[in-house]
Amino acid sequence: MSQYTQQPQFPQGPTPAAQARNGLGTAALILGIIGALSGLIPFLFWLAGILGVIALIMGLAGRGRAKRGGATNKGVALAGAILGLISLIMSVVGAVILFKAVDDAVDDINKATSGSSASKEPGDSSSKGKGTGTEKGKSKDKGGESGTDSETLAAGDSAVYDDKLTLTASAPEAYSPGEYAIGHTKGNKAYKVTVVIDNAGKEKFDAALVTAEARAGKDGVKAEQIFDEKVGEVFTGTVMPGKKATVVYAFDTPADAENLVVEISPDFTHNPSQWDLKL
Repeated sequence: MSQYTQQPQFPQGPTPAAQARNGLGTAALILGIIGALSGLIPFLFWLAGILGVIALIMGLAGRGRAKRGGATNKGVALAGAILGLISLIMSVVGAVILFKAVDDAVDDINKATSGSSASKEPGDSSSKGKGTGTEKGKSKDKGGESGTDSETLAAGDSAVYDDKLTLTASAPEAYSPGEYAIGHTKGNKAYKVTVVIDNAGKEKFDAALVTAEARAGKDGVKAEQIFDEKVGEVFTGTVMPGKKATVVYAFDTPADAENLVVEISPDFTHNPSQWDLKL
């Protein structure tokens, strides 16, 4: 009699489903969040753009996988794609803001380095002395020292700047330096020139940066500024709107000099102005 060994029978259950592949959606969400946060900083617009593109692509791919049943995080993938798109938009906005800020900064630097231009306003004939007049309204080149067609101002003429700051230099007057004067050489002649600052603008003007230089004669030798108990002071303090400030300069010139070119520089934002004064 044959004996058969019967194998135990186990109930058959359902086949386990394939493991969900949620990596794309999760990565899209993480990159989208980082990209959106980077977009809040205009300087990092490039990073927001790169992460935004990657997050958008991975989010759409993860959403497609979820539709096919290969993933279970359809919502996470969609959120990653949306954040990726937001990151792209913020990247564009950040780039525009940054480039605009740089452009404005460059314009400000150009304005500061080029200086404010000035127009010539001739004074009345009584104040010009031996100087020659100029036509009103000829403007100075922004970067240069002299006016249009290389002209300079004459005695009594005014340099009127765009901000309504006005500089006026008088005709030169012979001057006798004091016994202990600095800057005067024996045998040379000395002349004093009165410079007036008239602030007709709306902003106060810091006069501490005003400087004066001079050259004399046909060879344009440097005319030293003279300092003694009567002349040689400098502009100081602030000239408020509607107010004026006056300083008397004295310069040492060769005895045979027939002209004195005086250059006044208000500050770094205003072009220097020149007066060609006949001695």
